Parts: sequence; structure tokens; C-alpha cells
Amino acid sequence: MMIRDATPEDWAAIWPFFRRIVRAGETFTYPVDLDADTARAWWLLTAPNRTVVAVDEDGTVLGTAKMNNNQWGNGAHVAGASYLVDPDHAGRGIGRALCAHSLDWARQQGFRAMQFNAVVATNTPAVRLYESLGFTVLGTVPEGFRHPAHGLVGLHIMHRPL
Repeated sequence: MMIRDATPEDWAAIWPFFRRIVRAGETFTYPVDLDADTARAWWLLTAPNRTVVAVDEDGTVLGTAKMNNNQWGNGAHVAGASYLVDPDHAGRGIGRALCAHSLDWARQQGFRAMQFNAVVATNTPAVRLYESLGFTVLGTVPEGFRHPAHGLVGLHIMHRPL
């Protein structure tokens, strides 16, 4: 597996699993009916921010990450990131590799920490992964997410110093 900068041409490979994950409504705060053009504008970031894809030896896009400053102005020294792994390729370490890559990027860019603003509490694979990479739950917004199967569940704010 290789992680490289995403190109506009990668969107055709990202959109099918992006749509599948977002429409399931279980892990992202995006609208479940998000259209492709809006999603593309939200996901494919430009410098100084960054979007990458994880690809296999054949060039198949397995997952993607976007990395950015979490806030603006006097809060711009804290990075943020989001990750999407094609469910057909889950369980192969792609999410871990993307998260580690984003942490390296954030360090290289001079960020002091990384913060995730909205990790769905019932997304235990993601919570466990982030904790294994040094993130802690700073707090949880009670009933901050409307899960299609579990109803109102918490949204964790997770943080890691760099």
C-alpha cells in the first residue's frame, strides 16, 4: 500500500465508498443525502491543507484522508483530519496507515496537536484506533449524533499532542 496526494481524477474512485459510508449515517455528521459535487468540494482540499489516498499496487483507491487546521486564527496551530476507508477493504490497516500519515504531516507542518471534533461514540473501531495512536477523549457531547440504529448517541472530542 502507498499513500499519495489525491488528484481530481481520484474522485471517481473515492465517491462510491464516500457515498456508501455517508449514506449509512453511522459515522459522519455529513448530510446523508450529500451530493457528489458538494462532497468533492468538502473533501478534496487544497494547500496548505491536504487530501491523500491509500492505493494498492494496482492503483486501486483503498481509502482517503483529509488533513487541515482544526480552527482558524489563534486556534490554527491544532490540526484536524478525517478518514474514509472503502468498506470492501476494511480490516487491512488502511485506517491506521492514513491516521499515522496525517500525524506525520501535521508534525511536519508545525502543528502542536491534532483534534477530532466529532467521533461518534458508537464507532468503537475508530475510537480504539485513535486511542491506540495516542488520542484521548477530552469530552463527549451527549446525544450529539442521531445514529440510525442506536438513536441519539454521544460525539467524542478526541485530542493528541504532537
